[in-house]
Amino acid sequence: MSRRTSILKALIEKFKLIDGNAPYSINIFNNSYPIIRFWDEVNDFPCIYGSTGGESRDYLPGGFTWAYLGISLKLYCKGEDAQNQLELLLEDMETVITNNRVLVYDTVKNYETTEILVVSITTDEGLLAPYAVGEINLQVRYQLM
Repeated sequence: MSRRTSILKALIEKFKLIDGNAPYSINIFNNSYPIIRFWDEVNDFPCIYGSTGGESRDYLPGGFTWAYLGISLKLYCKGEDAQNQLELLLEDMETVITNNRVLVYDTVKNYETTEILVVSITTDEGLLAPYAVGEINLQVRYQLM
C-alpha cells in the first residue's frame, strides 16, 4: 500500500473514535471511509469520507525530502438540526486532528507523519437542508524515505 493511502486510512481510523463520549459531542457510528461519496449517495448519517489530493515535495541537502500531502474530508449530516450536528462534528474532527498531528501510518516500518494541519473548513451554510455538508482540507507533512 502506498504511503498516501496508508496515511489516509490511518487518519480515517482515528475518526472512528468519534463516538459521542467525552471529549466528543457527536457519534458517527464508525461511518468514516477512505473513499469519496457525494451527499446524494450517502445513506448513513453523520459520516465522513476522505480522499488524497495533490502532493508537493521539498528536496533538501543530504537526500532529505519533505512531502506535503493534501487530504480532503467530506462530512455529511441529516435531520432537523443538521447544521448543528455538522458544527459539532467539525469540532470533534478538529479534536482528533489536534490529538494526532504525529500519526503512525505504518507500524511495520514505523512511519509517521510530522504534522497534520487544517488548511480550510467550508460548509453548505444550510443551503441543502435537511442535509448539511462540510469539507475540511488538510495538509499532512511527512518525511519521504
